[in-house]
Amino acid sequence: QVQLAESGGGLVQAGGSLRLSCAASGRTFGSYAMGWFRQASGKEREFVAGISWSGARLYYAESVKGRFSISTDNAKNTVYLQMNSLKPEDTAVYYCAARASSVVVTATQYDYWGQGTQVTVST
Repeated sequence: QVQLAESGGGLVQAGGSLRLSCAASGRTFGSYAMGWFRQASGKEREFVAGISWSGARLYYAESVKGRFSISTDNAKNTVYLQMNSLKPEDTAVYYCAARASSVVVTATQYDYWGQGTQVTVST
């Protein structure tokens, strides 16, 4: 099976930038879709961004459009989330996920998950 491992989280000032990485190991992703989700304390896990492994299709939550960018490096089996202009409301545990189909925004439809990486944005 596929294993996912996030990294790159940390503490950053509002307005700053951070790049999260999700390294995939195991079987090839092929036509898999990759997604980033986040879960703030006391809230449900929510969709942030998604990308088809080919990179042909990109999706972003309205709250992060224009600030976050998702991309893949197929040679490194890694998906990235570049986060710019961070706001305190972006504070959450960020998870990467994968599914063997098209990008969707519902967390329960993803098959593989990483452990998550904490992102904290200070005022």
